[in-house]
Amino acid sequence: MTTPDTSPATAMPPRRLHPGRILLVALPLLFLGAFFVWPVLSIIATGLAPEGRLDPAPFGEVLGSSRLLGVAWFTLWQAAASTALTLLVALPGAYVFARYEFPGRRILRAAATVPFVLPTVVVGTAFLAVLGPNGVLGIRLDGTIWAILAAHVFFNYAVVLRTVGGLWQHLDPRLEEAARMLGAGQVRTFLTVTLPLLRPAVAAAASLVFLFTFTSFGVVLILGGPGLTTLEVEIWQRTAVYLDLGVAAALAVFQMVGVGAILLAYSRYQERRSTEMTLRPAAEVLRRPTTPAQRAVVGGVLASMALALGGPVAVLVHRSFDTAGGYGLAYFRALGQPGRTGTQIVDPTEALGNSVRFAVVAAVVALVIGVAAAAVIAARRSAASRWFDALLMLPLGTSAVTIGFGFLVALDAPIDLRSSSWLIPIAHSLVAIPFVVRSVVPVMRSVRVRLREAAAVLGAPPSRVWREIDLPIVSRAAVAGGGFALAVSLGEFGATMFVARPDTPTLPIAIFRFLGRPGALNSGRALAMSVLLMAVTMASVALIERFRAPGTGEF
Repeated sequence: MTTPDTSPATAMPPRRLHPGRILLVALPLLFLGAFFVWPVLSIIATGLAPEGRLDPAPFGEVLGSSRLLGVAWFTLWQAAASTALTLLVALPGAYVFARYEFPGRRILRAAATVPFVLPTVVVGTAFLAVLGPNGVLGIRLDGTIWAILAAHVFFNYAVVLRTVGGLWQHLDPRLEEAARMLGAGQVRTFLTVTLPLLRPAVAAAASLVFLFTFTSFGVVLILGGPGLTTLEVEIWQRTAVYLDLGVAAALAVFQMVGVGAILLAYSRYQERRSTEMTLRPAAEVLRRPTTPAQRAVVGGVLASMALALGGPVAVLVHRSFDTAGGYGLAYFRALGQPGRTGTQIVDPTEALGNSVRFAVVAAVVALVIGVAAAAVIAARRSAASRWFDALLMLPLGTSAVTIGFGFLVALDAPIDLRSSSWLIPIAHSLVAIPFVVRSVVPVMRSVRVRLREAAAVLGAPPSRVWREIDLPIVSRAAVAGGGFALAVSLGEFGATMFVARPDTPTLPIAIFRFLGRPGALNSGRALAMSVLLMAVTMASVALIERFRAPGTGEF
């Protein structure tokens, strides 16, 4: 009998990880480590040790200040109120789009997404045109909680429409029909049959809306008054106005703890409430409204959507052409002339160029990092890939103000990058990378492994396999992710307020500066720039819808 030869000369060599795979893992990790993890850790260190030694005084000042505790309380309850109001207003729309087929349904559903990606300064400007001084309603509500709540509903309507409606349109309507045959009315059927099945989607939408409104910055800064300050606004004021980095860092830590608690509570709820159910294709569920009652429901919901979502946008466009000299293009022509905002001269044309340049750079960075990360996540389903995916999503759950503040605290050594304009697209790309990953991963996982294996058997190296097999398939999803990155960068406001230099303003920064100055011409410039920024953002949304691949998620 012979024994197998296991000597070192004949043993199989250990499998080595390809250098390209190492690069795919290292590139996103290094980027996130340098521009997200390190700044966040620096904020925590600044809060705990503001002068290089352990000192809990900033946390004690926050906990001992009735004003700062009031800011935290207002941040919490306005987010809860915004979430409840958004669900109340948007659930009828989710029902109509999930159950009824009507002309223009897909176009209207895509149009309802536009407010979600509009820059906060554009939304703030639009609601000032409706509810502010000389607003079309004749009722001045700026500086009140009502303006903030209305703007938050406008922003987050699409979150409920797509998240809840995306599940609702696949629920078997025969379950509701059976309940009605047993004598249950419409309200009881909804509460006892439909709502329990929708709870996971409602919880997901509610957690997202709460997260977005809990970290609200631009809307509160523009529409809120002196007594309506969120943690985001307070962090910015403590840093940019009062230069109190210790208290700002302590507030940022409290905010991050709150965001983490929100995400943890949602994760546990989903684990406990998730149930298996039989889903049907949307084409089998959708039906045309046939009875007068059904037509009235569809018509009423669409009319309310047009008023709530289209009204502020229409007023913004109208006011941008309504000049002191009559209806015309005077405000748009004024964009070619620099204007003074305080002690600074702002050139709107230069601001537009800065925004476009930063958006292109941010989109390229987000695509490179996001596609590399997506390739790693899609390659295998393991605990490590899930943790890697969760790490990439963290910037989306962290406030933009915290990211910008972290840049100021952390990026001063070994090279001082705080005065570099490159920080602007880097900050924008951190928020955009999760959108690229979410767009590309499902498509990469749909690529058949046999195609890659056949190419490898024929002698193609991994780089050529990627170029010949994967790239043509994922290119559409990558373009959609790049469109998201462009939209995010063009409208990003919170982080840019920290890292933008006075001589390199973006369009959102220029709009905010002109809004803060008296005079009809300054307001007109802000209106005209808002319309231009809105048009570019809508073009990005059209690009996303045009190139979105099937199965890439709702956003």
